[in-house]
Amino acid sequence: MNPMLVVDNLRAGYAGVPVVHGASLHVARGEIVSIIGANGAGKSTLVACLCGLVQPMSGRVMMDGRDVTAVPAHRRQASGIAVVLEGRHLFPELSVRDNLAIAEATGERQRRGHRRLTRDEVFELFPVVRERLASPVGLLSGGQQQMVAIARALLLQPDLLVLDELTTGLAPIVVKDILNVLTRLRDRGLSLLLVEQSIRIAADLSDRSYVMSVGRMVHEVGADDWPRLLADDALVKAYLHG
Repeated sequence: MNPMLVVDNLRAGYAGVPVVHGASLHVARGEIVSIIGANGAGKSTLVACLCGLVQPMSGRVMMDGRDVTAVPAHRRQASGIAVVLEGRHLFPELSVRDNLAIAEATGERQRRGHRRLTRDEVFELFPVVRERLASPVGLLSGGQQQMVAIARALLLQPDLLVLDELTTGLAPIVVKDILNVLTRLRDRGLSLLLVEQSIRIAADLSDRSYVMSVGRMVHEVGADDWPRLLADDALVKAYLHG
C-alpha cells in the first residue's frame, strides 16, 4: 500500500508547550480512517497541523509523497487537503450560494485540471443545500450548516477530506444522512479522515481507526478489531472515557 497522507512523528503545541507528542498515522487512497479520543487528547491540534493553522515543532506531514508541513493554510488546499473544522467556520451573513462560490473559485484557482465533484453532484449528495441557496447561512439549522460546510469543502476538489468533530450537537437522523454521504464519497475514491469522540461512528464507518490519548497514538484498530477493543472495559475507560 502506498499511503496518500503520512503524518510522521508529529510534535506540536502552543507557545512552546507540546500538546501532540510524536503522533504518526497514514491514510490510503479511498480509505476512511478515524482518530478517536476523549476531550483534551490533542485531536484538534493535530487537525490544525494538517490544515496549516499550526506549524509543528517537529515531524512531517506528507501528501502524495510531497512534504507539505510548512505549506501555509491558504495554500494547503492546493496539496489536495480540505478540512471541515469543528464549528464549521462559515460566513453566517452570506448566503449559502456565496459561501459555496468562494470555495468553488478557490478550488478552480488552486487545483486547475483537477475536478472530483461538480456543483450539481454536490447538490445531489446534499439536496437541502440546493434548496437553501438564497438563505443566509446563519438562519440554517445546525445540521443544514454542517451540510453546507461539507459541500463547501468538496468544492475545493480535495483528494483527502478531514472532518473534525463532524457529529457534535447534531440530531441522529442528520448524522445518519451525513454518514451515508461519506460512504458514497469513499466509493468515489475520496479519502476521509474523521476526528471523532464517537466510538460507534468509528466502528461502523471506518476501515481503520487510531486511538489518541494525551497527545499520543496509543492504538491502531482495524475494522475487525473493534469487538476485542470494546470488550476491554479498562482500555475503553482509560483512553475513551467510555
